[in-house]
Amino acid sequence: MFAGFMVNTWIVATIVAIVAGVVGFFVVLRGSSFAAHAIPNASFAGAAGANLVGANAVGGLLVFAVAGALGIAFLSKRGRRDVATALAVVLMLALGALFLSFSTEYAAETYSLLFGEVLGISSSELMPTVVLALLAIVAVATCWRLLLLTSVMPELAEARGVHTYRVELVFLLIVAVATSLSVPVVGALLMFSLMIGPPAAARSFTTNPFFAVVLAVSFALATVWAAIAASYTTTWPIGFFVGVLGAAFFLTGRAYAVWRRDRTGAPAARPSAGQSGATEIVARSG
Repeated sequence: MFAGFMVNTWIVATIVAIVAGVVGFFVVLRGSSFAAHAIPNASFAGAAGANLVGANAVGGLLVFAVAGALGIAFLSKRGRRDVATALAVVLMLALGALFLSFSTEYAAETYSLLFGEVLGISSSELMPTVVLALLAIVAVATCWRLLLLTSVMPELAEARGVHTYRVELVFLLIVAVATSLSVPVVGALLMFSLMIGPPAAARSFTTNPFFAVVLAVSFALATVWAAIAASYTTTWPIGFFVGVLGAAFFLTGRAYAVWRRDRTGAPAARPSAGQSGATEIVARSG
């Protein structure tokens, strides 16, 4: 499990978990889980197309993930966001199916992109992963206050002159970058579960944004590390374990919130803050 050929897997998975915890906090807070599901499907189509033409899969992931994010943002501006996201999913899945129909040589690579490949991380993927991870973390840190404000009090943000559409576009691009580095490890179909389960569980334990991010990263790390160990031992897809463990963390968080409410009479911390919780979050962010 800790042999030399597994070193890259542990390193990349750790990076992925950190980014998923940080970005996933805002995915949950903004109610953007549908978009977090749609963008990985877009990136999967890009990786399938890259494999078809012999290009770098990570490059294909990034190009199509960004294209999917831009498409969702553009269509959402002129219509309902859920409809725009659904259209993006359908279009990208259609392109992925088309690319796959042109080739029968990449079945293993395609399977790993769907469900993750614990032993498939090469040294050439390390540097792009590090660069994309740093880009995502720096972007979140730079836009931290704007993301908080537009997530929990968009009307107040608009009143203060904040362009919420631009912030939403930037956020979707951050999700696209996070997706590009996550899909090769946990797979497209269940990558979004790593960005939903651990952060949603963290929001059940605290409404403080800083503590919630720390908890989300901790839960994501525990999820990925346990999934790698289980996948290595059983040879089952890592994505399966990521999904199950992500759901387990979420259910544990909700159980704790109910127990805390029943014991202390205090309101349970909910995955999506209401108006009163929003004021507390922004105030605590400084």
